Amino acid sequence: MKQESKKITMHEIIWNTVIFSIIGLIIETLFCYATTGVIECRKGLIWGPLCPVYGVGATVLITLLKQYKNSTIKLFLLGCILGNIVEYTLSYMLEAMYGTRFWDYSYIRLNLNGRICIKYSMFWGILAVLLIKLIEPPINKLINKIPQSKRKIIDIAVVTYLAIDCIATVWGIQAYQKRVDNQINKISKQQEGNIQKIKTKIEDTLFSNEKMKKTFPNLRYVDSTKQQHYIKEILEANE
Repeated sequence: MKQESKKITMHEIIWNTVIFSIIGLIIETLFCYATTGVIECRKGLIWGPLCPVYGVGATVLITLLKQYKNSTIKLFLLGCILGNIVEYTLSYMLEAMYGTRFWDYSYIRLNLNGRICIKYSMFWGILAVLLIKLIEPPINKLINKIPQSKRKIIDIAVVTYLAIDCIATVWGIQAYQKRVDNQINKISKQQEGNIQKIKTKIEDTLFSNEKMKKTFPNLRYVDSTKQQHYIKEILEANE
């Protein structure tokens, strides 16, 4: 049975995205350690402790499923469906933007193009139930404690930061991939023009191989045969 609920505000959307991006990063890090014994960076943006897939996913679930708070079964089923839609869409968009994949479920049974799989769709369903019934209410109260008089300026500052972070992430990953292309095609820095040399120097300073490998350890390079290779392994093999 549907439950009437107030319309979510842009202020709440912004902060849900940020807060659950941080919570998502913590979950990803702990899950990685529990399953592999390795503490590995699972960030989605180059600056700040953010895993936007969780932030966007949680915000979509809250926005569309809050009205079904009284029905655990509906929350679970719709959470599975919406979670898969969000994950597949973001996987496709990120690959289109960056030219690489942040995750690949091809090794798991019952997957769709390596972007989503049955196993993790169950997690989305469980997350929807826990999120709507237990986690969102106190988070919402916390978000709305920010004084009305200061919300606009704070929200603008947060959105501006996120936009800059996204731009820097795209730039950094493109620079990281360019190094692989140059290595494969045997293009040296000496062959670059003066302007390109300046840009390369800036990129090497801001987005060094060490920083990129640490921040995005699972980034993959897709070769001409559509085979995927870890960028860090390609660069390490030629160091």
